[in-house]
Amino acid sequence: MRYTNALVFRGEKGFVPGGFAVEEGRFTEVFEGSRPGEVDLHGAKVIPGLVDIHIHGALGADFSDGDQAGLARMGTYLATRGITSFLPTSMTLPYEHLQRAFAGAAALGEQNPPRSARILGIHMEGPFFSEKKKGAQNGAYLQEPDVAAFQQLQAICGGLIRLVDLAPELKGAVDFTRRVLGENTLVSVAHTDANYEEAQAVFAAGANHLTHLYNAMPGIHHREPGVIGAASEAGAFAELICDGYHVHPSAVRMAFRLFPHRICLISDALRCLGMPEGEYELGGQRVFLQEGVARLVDGTIAGAARDLFEDMQNAIAFGIPEAEAILAASLNPARSVNLDREVGSIEVGKLGDFVICDNALKRQAVYIGGTSVSEGNRKGEASNTCQHYS
Repeated sequence: MRYTNALVFRGEKGFVPGGFAVEEGRFTEVFEGSRPGEVDLHGAKVIPGLVDIHIHGALGADFSDGDQAGLARMGTYLATRGITSFLPTSMTLPYEHLQRAFAGAAALGEQNPPRSARILGIHMEGPFFSEKKKGAQNGAYLQEPDVAAFQQLQAICGGLIRLVDLAPELKGAVDFTRRVLGENTLVSVAHTDANYEEAQAVFAAGANHLTHLYNAMPGIHHREPGVIGAASEAGAFAELICDGYHVHPSAVRMAFRLFPHRICLISDALRCLGMPEGEYELGGQRVFLQEGVARLVDGTIAGAARDLFEDMQNAIAFGIPEAEAILAASLNPARSVNLDREVGSIEVGKLGDFVICDNALKRQAVYIGGTSVSEGNRKGEASNTCQHYS
């Protein structure tokens, strides 16, 4: 199928008049200017399907539940929101809980349900964290870095773990990083009280990622640059929650300057995404969603209740140039986990995932592998009827 008369997002070039073709699930042609085709997009903007590398749940389901039906529900919901690929993200829990969840992700990923966001890996957030900066992670299950336990989990899910988080100050963090690192397994610094030198040692060992920048880590001080300074200098990618609650708009703009071309917008969404306000559960803890913010009983912000598409729109509203915000929600996260050969941009050979938007970057239609995703109204989901172009 060839789509014409569009404004196609081409990375740093921005939106370029032209079109593209998708055959057998992949982009087979991307062109500038006018050419004949089957579908006229009438000047609509087209962006790549978004890639969320840090999301826990949606519509009442949480990846860590180990429930395949719940995970499938997440994938279907995300697809309607323009998120076409994701890394389901675990919490700090006992290993037996993680084993069940990881095995379920592997099984569902092999099925590749139609009209669902693709599972392209697992983000293992915990249990290798600092007690001081555990945030909403359950302190009862924290562990020191354990290569054998990680390898067992990796075997259970068939090597699906793409990102594994750890605090650099923990005993064995550097050795763990060196031993688990690979093309398909990357290490991210997270939930840490590490100083600059401790963080620098882990980045020197091969870590290339910083989980939810600013959150659950020391701030920057001019005499103690800490984890953030070390990550910026190391050329690491940095996740950023842009829901309007976790990070101030000024700090969002600062982040894009500290990590040029390396900011990865994430949702960090919980099971309350797409659900009404009320009480929910996270890693064995009670969570309350009120006025758009999810918090533990003690008031700690526990994650987010907005999706990645909304975060991208927020970034633009906070002053981030449109092209930079789109890249931060698509190609940058794909690059950060070595998946950019498959997803993240509209290029020949990549999976045919794209979102058709109006001039204000509001979703009009979502396609995964060239197949239209129908936007339905589910419990707790705002009405957003999708206009079809096929």
